[in-house]
Amino acid sequence: MSQLDARRLSLLSGAAYAGMFVFGIVMALLGAILPSLADRLQFATADIGTLFLFMNGAMLASSLVLGLAMDRFGMKPLLALGPLVVAGALVIVIRAAAFPALLVAGVLLGIGGGALNGATNTLVADLHDDPRRKSAALNLLGVFFGFGALFLPFAMGALLAWLSVSPLLATAAGLCTGVGVFAMALRFPAPKQGHALPIAKMPQFLRSPLVLVFALLLFFESGVEFTLGGFISTYLMRDIGVASVAVASWILAGYWASLMVSRAVLSRLALGSDPYRTLFLCAAGACVGAVLAAISPAPGFSAFAVVLCGWSLAGIYPTVLGIAGSRFQSHSGTVFGILFAVALAGGMILPWLAGQIGGTAGLRWVFAMVAASFAAILVVSRAAARIDREQRMAAHPN
Repeated sequence: MSQLDARRLSLLSGAAYAGMFVFGIVMALLGAILPSLADRLQFATADIGTLFLFMNGAMLASSLVLGLAMDRFGMKPLLALGPLVVAGALVIVIRAAAFPALLVAGVLLGIGGGALNGATNTLVADLHDDPRRKSAALNLLGVFFGFGALFLPFAMGALLAWLSVSPLLATAAGLCTGVGVFAMALRFPAPKQGHALPIAKMPQFLRSPLVLVFALLLFFESGVEFTLGGFISTYLMRDIGVASVAVASWILAGYWASLMVSRAVLSRLALGSDPYRTLFLCAAGACVGAVLAAISPAPGFSAFAVVLCGWSLAGIYPTVLGIAGSRFQSHSGTVFGILFAVALAGGMILPWLAGQIGGTAGLRWVFAMVAASFAAILVVSRAAARIDREQRMAAHPN
C-alpha cells in the first residue's frame, strides 16, 4: 500500500469513526434525556415505547433503500448528510414544548441514524477482506459508537448541576455538523454497482438461509440494545429507587462505557477467535446480566447488572456484520441494508413492547423480556454456525 493509499485509508476510517460517534449519540440520546424532559413534556412510560417506535420505524423505512443506494451511489452522501439530519433533530428536541415535537425529532433521528449506521459499517467492512479482520475492525468502530453513546450520559452526570440539558444538546448538534462537513471534504471509493440499483439481486438475498438467520440474530440484538439504552435510567429511578437524575445518568454512562471498552478488547481478540464462539459467549453473558437486573434489590446491584449486559452484548452486532460482510462482499451494502432493516424492526418492536410491559407490569419485567431475547440469540447463533458450515462445505467439498 502506498503512502497516499495509507493516508486515504486513515481519512476514510476517520470519517467512519466520526459517523459512528454520531450514531452513538442517537442511540443514547433518548434514554439519557427523557427523565429530564418528563416533567416539562408530560409523558408516561408507554409513551417512551411509542417514541422508539417512531424513531426505529423511520430507520426501518429507510434502511433497505439506503443499502441499495450505497451500492449504487457510494457511501459519501449518507456519511455527509446523516450527521446534519441528526443535528436538526437535536435542535427540535431543544425547542420542544410538547411530546409530539419529540416524535418529529425521533423520525429525523431515525433517518439520520440509519444512514450513519449503514454507511459506517459498510465502509469499514469493505476496507478489509479477511472475515476476522472485518470483525476486529467493526469492533473497533464500535468503540467510537461507545464514545458517542457515552457522551451525553457522562456530560449529564458531570454537568447537570451547573448546566441545563439544552446547552449539552446544542454542543452535540455542533459536533454532528462538524462530522458532516468533514465527510463532505473526502474522496470515497467508487460505487460497487455503478450503473443501476441492484434491486434484481434483492430476492436472492432474501431467500438466503444465512442472511435470514443473521437478520433474526440482529432483530433480537438491536431490539434489546435499544430497550436497554432507553429504559435503564427510567428503571433505576422508578423501580430501584435512585433519587437523582445525575446518579441514574452515571449508571447509564457505565453501561455505554462497558460496551465501548468491551469492543476495544474484542477488536484485538477477534483476530484469533472463532466468531461463532464469540457470539455464543456474548449472548450467554448478556442473558445473565439481564436476569440479575430483573431481580436486583438495590442500585449498586443494578449498576453491576447493566454493566455486565453492556460488556457482554458488545460483540454480537459487529461479529455478525463481520461474517456477513465476508460472505457477501460484492453486495455488502444491499445485504447490510436487509440486515439493518430487520434489526431495526427489532429496535422498533421490542422497545414498544417493553413500554407496554413496563406500563402494566413494571419495568422489572422488561429485563425479563431482555433476558429471553438474549437466550434466543444464543440459540440462533448455533443455527447460524451450522448453516454457514454446511454452505461452505457444499461450496468447497474437498
